[in-house]
Amino acid sequence: MAQPDDFLHPRDGIMRTMERIYRYRMTTTSGGNLSIREDNDDIWITPGGVDKGQLRREDIVRVDAGGAIEGLHKASSELPFHKAIYRSTPEVRAIVHAHPVALVAFSVSGQVPDTRLFHQARRVCGEAGFAPYGLPGSDDLAQKIARSFQSGSRCVVLENHGVVVGGDTLQNAFHRFETLEFVAKTIVKARLLGEIRYLTDDEIRLPDRIPPLPEFERSSPTSREKERRRELCQFIRRGYQQRLLVSTQGSFSARLDSESFIITPSQLDRSTVEADHLVLVCRNAVEAGRIPSRASAAHSAIYRRYPDINAIANADPVNATAFGVSPAILDPRLIPESFVVLRDIVRIPYGMQFTAPEQLAQELSLNRPVALLENDGVLVVGRNVLEAFDRLEVLESTAEALINGHILGGVVPMPSAVIEQLTQAFLLKD
Repeated sequence: MAQPDDFLHPRDGIMRTMERIYRYRMTTTSGGNLSIREDNDDIWITPGGVDKGQLRREDIVRVDAGGAIEGLHKASSELPFHKAIYRSTPEVRAIVHAHPVALVAFSVSGQVPDTRLFHQARRVCGEAGFAPYGLPGSDDLAQKIARSFQSGSRCVVLENHGVVVGGDTLQNAFHRFETLEFVAKTIVKARLLGEIRYLTDDEIRLPDRIPPLPEFERSSPTSREKERRRELCQFIRRGYQQRLLVSTQGSFSARLDSESFIITPSQLDRSTVEADHLVLVCRNAVEAGRIPSRASAAHSAIYRRYPDINAIANADPVNATAFGVSPAILDPRLIPESFVVLRDIVRIPYGMQFTAPEQLAQELSLNRPVALLENDGVLVVGRNVLEAFDRLEVLESTAEALINGHILGGVVPMPSAVIEQLTQAFLLKD
């Protein structure tokens, strides 16, 4: 079956992807280059010396199999390593090269981020490789990168340079690129908090133990369902824009009634979710032909247990997630808003969300609405989508403030008397 991008011209695919990379400050005006290789071995590539923040479709350059260049500009100076990767690894059809800050930090320290930090990152990125320094644009650099790709890596950190990522489509390459940068950012933050926990191979495979839900034939959606779908999509896209999740991770859901809810689908770019992509789950069964997020079992258990919870978000905000991969305690007694909105934050051992969703549900409530999922982001609940989203934003702001406070020399939480005063004033007793 044709995919949405199958009919997208390479010029448009490159332009849109570069716009996305630049918008989220994962490259600079002059840095980075993207390419797509077609079946006839034509390569479409970003030009050299053109503002990446104002890239137009007509700026994209075509290089044919014989090396002839067609376009308004010269091809990127990094064309040699794009060609070398395509020659050495035929299954790679698209390449992303850029200088996102966290991966550059690994690059200049001679390290590679360990993708075993998250099960999804390991699946998306595989094991990252490393290429020794080579002069930009040189055949020496091209051969060093190509060798790393030949060895099986699809994400390669370049010594003192940045990162190169390949995929069978440009979208796939971008997903790997963004996910690897998220892993790198999380590791940098978590190292400020203590020792980092990584997953074993068995733990990475745990999500595969979730059995598929039975299917049912759904009826036409009601106006209430249509409205919930619209609302949920707005907040998912907003969460992506706020960098509370990345394209490959994060699950949002909203209750429709006592027996059903809608949830994000599996394996869909979170920034492109539309109302018709969301999946209906009813009585622990899923609408026919659709695959819901792996988080649907945990969400279902929470909705069954708590009638007043009407929205749930699994997300991966970098600062809060850093607490979930380290032993540090995320204490919400920081400012009044943090304590009133977040209350007590529970910590869920890795795997419970996959193997014991009912047990996970017991750990949460509207009085304990936030959970750190070890090596799997965070989970927040709310009476409605807005409340859950606000809680997610406050959680990430609190986590970032705590990390920054540690850097400054320590954090002083609000004293018990203040907590008691807030508890009484805002009726926070169980």
